[in-house]
Amino acid sequence: MWQVDGYGRLQYTDEGFPFPVDPPRVPADDPTAVYRRTVVLPKAPAGERTVLRFDGVESYAEVYWDGAYVGMTKGSRLAAEFDVTDVAHPGENHLAVKVLQYSDGTYLEDQDMWWASGIFRDCYLLSRPAAHLADFHVRTRRLDGDRAELTLSATAAGAPEITWEVHDGARPVASRPVVPGTDATLVVEDAHFWNPEDPHLYDMRLVVRGPDGTVEHVPHRLGLAEVTIAEGRLLLNGAPFMMHGVNRHDHDDRRGRAVGMARVERDLLLMKQHNINAVRTAHYPNDPRFYELCDRIGLLVVAETDLETHGFANVGDLPRITDDEAWRTAFTDRIERHVRAQRNHASIVMWSLGNESGYGRNIPAMYRRCKELDPYRPVHYEEDRDAEVVDVVSTMYSRVSQMNDMGEHPHPKPRIICEYGHAMGNGPGGLAEYQQVFERWESIQGHFVWEWCDHGLVAVGDDGREYHSYGGDHGDVPNNGTFCIDGLVFPWQEPSPGLLEYKQVICPVRVTWADGVCTVANRRWFTDLSDAVVVVETLHDGRVVGSRTLVPGAVPPGGSWRAELRPDVAAHGETHLTARVLSTAARPWAEPMHELGRYQVAVADRPRTPAGPTAAGSVTTGVEGTSLVVTAPATGDRFTVDLLNGDLTWRSRDRELLAAPPRVGFWKPLIDNHQQENDELWAPRFLSLMQTSVRDVAWRERDGAVVVEVSARIAPPTLDIGMAVGLTWTLAADGVRLAVTGEPYGGYRDIVPRIGLSFAVPAELRAVDWYGLGPGENYPDSRAAATLGRWHSTVDAMFTPYVVPQDCANRGEARWMALTDPHGDGLAVRAAGSGPFAFSAWPYSAEAIDAARHRTDLAAEDRVTVNVNHRVLGLGSNSWGSEVLDGHRVRFEPFRFELDLRSVSGGASSYREGTAS
Repeated sequence: MWQVDGYGRLQYTDEGFPFPVDPPRVPADDPTAVYRRTVVLPKAPAGERTVLRFDGVESYAEVYWDGAYVGMTKGSRLAAEFDVTDVAHPGENHLAVKVLQYSDGTYLEDQDMWWASGIFRDCYLLSRPAAHLADFHVRTRRLDGDRAELTLSATAAGAPEITWEVHDGARPVASRPVVPGTDATLVVEDAHFWNPEDPHLYDMRLVVRGPDGTVEHVPHRLGLAEVTIAEGRLLLNGAPFMMHGVNRHDHDDRRGRAVGMARVERDLLLMKQHNINAVRTAHYPNDPRFYELCDRIGLLVVAETDLETHGFANVGDLPRITDDEAWRTAFTDRIERHVRAQRNHASIVMWSLGNESGYGRNIPAMYRRCKELDPYRPVHYEEDRDAEVVDVVSTMYSRVSQMNDMGEHPHPKPRIICEYGHAMGNGPGGLAEYQQVFERWESIQGHFVWEWCDHGLVAVGDDGREYHSYGGDHGDVPNNGTFCIDGLVFPWQEPSPGLLEYKQVICPVRVTWADGVCTVANRRWFTDLSDAVVVVETLHDGRVVGSRTLVPGAVPPGGSWRAELRPDVAAHGETHLTARVLSTAARPWAEPMHELGRYQVAVADRPRTPAGPTAAGSVTTGVEGTSLVVTAPATGDRFTVDLLNGDLTWRSRDRELLAAPPRVGFWKPLIDNHQQENDELWAPRFLSLMQTSVRDVAWRERDGAVVVEVSARIAPPTLDIGMAVGLTWTLAADGVRLAVTGEPYGGYRDIVPRIGLSFAVPAELRAVDWYGLGPGENYPDSRAAATLGRWHSTVDAMFTPYVVPQDCANRGEARWMALTDPHGDGLAVRAAGSGPFAFSAWPYSAEAIDAARHRTDLAAEDRVTVNVNHRVLGLGSNSWGSEVLDGHRVRFEPFRFELDLRSVSGGASSYREGTAS
């Protein structure tokens, strides 16, 4: 694509056309490229036809051969073929293709992506003998038992007969002659039907013999798949199913939509590795080889054609051309070319007429043409909201409660949600609650997260470092900024925490435990659990103390298996069971013992042995100017409290343990999925600018320790709302206990990003150990993939590389955490009576993260920022989707929490194994 290669300007818009809306006219100043290639051809056999094929050209192309006009094509993501037999000749031939960025077809191609142009898919020549196959369509119908009836319609040029052969590997299955232009049938006994869990393919071959003895062999990988609808449910080969899907755009972070097949295949393999069984080709047809890959590895495809007129929404008339009779041929052409090209693929479970183009007379026309070409598959189009013509009713971004209402009161036709869970930046949250609803109602048969991959494009900064660009980074105006950075996969094809969460939420094997019985449930739709094993580990306070492997065997789809399992319960502290589900099968996408998912259940929490008296002794005190100095003679630790502002400094083992004092806060770097909350609630109230005013600092000695009480008010400028905060520091010989209380004043009681503490430690404290949820990033509404345990990482490894820096690295339900240097010395924090906490540790300050627009804007700092939070707001997906559900909200309301802080040495195993609760 020439803009990606540095010619012309890149531009990103979500829905707006980048030129004045005046259909069918486009700008007179229309960026144009000319492609030239010399093609050397041998002498062709008599009667042979030479066909020039383009799999993708955006948006309008004219083809010239040796200067002679051959033809034109529109429909950027639809294949186009030109018979050049009459102009091609032996020797050097000169091919020229003139490509215009904009055409009247652009009004049909306003998908949410970069505006870029060129020949972006393969262009090649096909040599066809005089007698050749013109077209074919093969259909499957499941008969009683394991028998399949195949029906073939085929046309040919210059041949009176076609031979139709079907093999299963080396084994011949069936063969028969077919008269071109007629239908023929075969019956396959003991048929091995195709499904996404067992994508078995037969080898089919059509042999065309000409009168002159020339033979053309056309191979096809045949999956036996029949999609029907019965009693309002989608059936594949007679069995109901659910699509756990994603929306996928073509995107390469260095080539735009010019995506190589190696990258496409990695996308699909990653989907399978993460339990995804369906993909919607949003919002256009893919490279023809994409569908072959889906056939082979087993992905259900909602095959969408190249249609979106979203830009008309900006002028308040979304269906303007959708309801215009003059555009009917343009609309029906797009579904016709798509269906003709791909209708023989087993993976295609339904056709989709396009996206966000409103509803008008051209939609029923598309539906009718689609059904003429393929009467057998259902048809989808989300903006046919009442399913007036389509076979599957669909919505996008419906909330959890709305989906539950739709399931409770089902439509007569099957239902899917074609977009939800907007995966922009850190998120999406709330997938588990959605999944509970999807599984509750059998009428809901598909859900597709928006979207698969961030659309960032590699750019190089002035310092030579690469970053990923988005709307506005290329001088493009208007633009929709970061709205294209909204995928489960980073632009460099690394899974995000959101994809790991989705994998667990849709895990095809569920494990539960209660009353000494472990239950393994098969949530697959077509295959049993012969390949599954469940490794159950017993944990005492997060440490694995025992393991057992369960083999459920051939549990059928929808079935369950039970085994008695009575774990060894710890005499003191917590006991948990963690079950890891593994597949023993070797797959094209995974090695044997690939993990499908993991579950955890709490078994017991028994009181710990009370802590004995400390031998650390008492502290000494002194006042130096406006500072209170507290020293622990046994350890040498020295605490200094500023009696004016209440700030604490702490010197331990000849270094400052705190690089910045602990402060109470309610703000954290804004995530994309909280932008609307920020716009509506936080920014108008200046929550990011809250100021701390210390009103009183008092201290006293008690039981060999020093108690310091700090009273403060934390409030934004210009308003009369805020939080009255009290901090009670107990400075003892063996460390610090901090109790924090808050009482709001003024009229604000709505949600805030967090309630907690932030401070900094020296940069060398980069090793992180904790007992809590892990190992990966997790939040209150995105924690299905996390289990309670003892985990180790580093500050740098925990910082998630979102394209747009934002809050990240949170670990919830922490009982304790420690930051240490390479010698194991550092600082530990433990929950103290108010329940577990959440924490994050960043190599940058919150202010730097909030200000950064790209990862390269972040510069190394000489400290580590630590956040220890009493409560953290869930993620939601409200960048374009669901708000944070009420159960995961944090409100500006009264609070109280306590923490213990300790200086640790040599890893401080004694502290981590301590008895404090």
